[in-house]
Amino acid sequence: MDDAELRAELERYHPESYGWALSCCARNRDEADEVLQIVYLKILAGRARFGGRATFKTWLFSVIRRTAIDEWRRRVVRRLALMSHEESGVRVAREEAADEAVERSQIRAMFCRALGALPRRQREVLQLVFYHDLSLQEAADVMDVSLGSARTHYDRGKKRLRHSWKH
Repeated sequence: MDDAELRAELERYHPESYGWALSCCARNRDEADEVLQIVYLKILAGRARFGGRATFKTWLFSVIRRTAIDEWRRRVVRRLALMSHEESGVRVAREEAADEAVERSQIRAMFCRALGALPRRQREVLQLVFYHDLSLQEAADVMDVSLGSARTHYDRGKKRLRHSWKH
């Protein structure tokens, strides 16, 4: 795939990529922006290469997921380092996350809470299948799990969501 084709595919999937990055970053827009920027830089610099073994979308989503996990780990290490400095008496300026006032309908808020309460794997597979129109096999590829494992998480997640709607 040449550079022009690569850029065209990235543009084509940008809205869905951003949605998946949001999901991988616990709905934090700043973190999702940062992760997506890192992903695009990796791809355009050739550090992440599309091998054609899966669809471009599946490959791209797996790069986003892995990058989000790596960035989360880096943030945790930084926070731990900051905490150790604070404990030793060094004052560190803390960033306060800006409140995002997003109005949602009551049903959407309930659904988001129910989805967020699911275990990570169940939540990921449901988001990939329902929000990003991936097949279970493609979702399994993105999540780096077997198809059987993806099916199990998918079925259990749907059952938990149904149960939470009844109560």
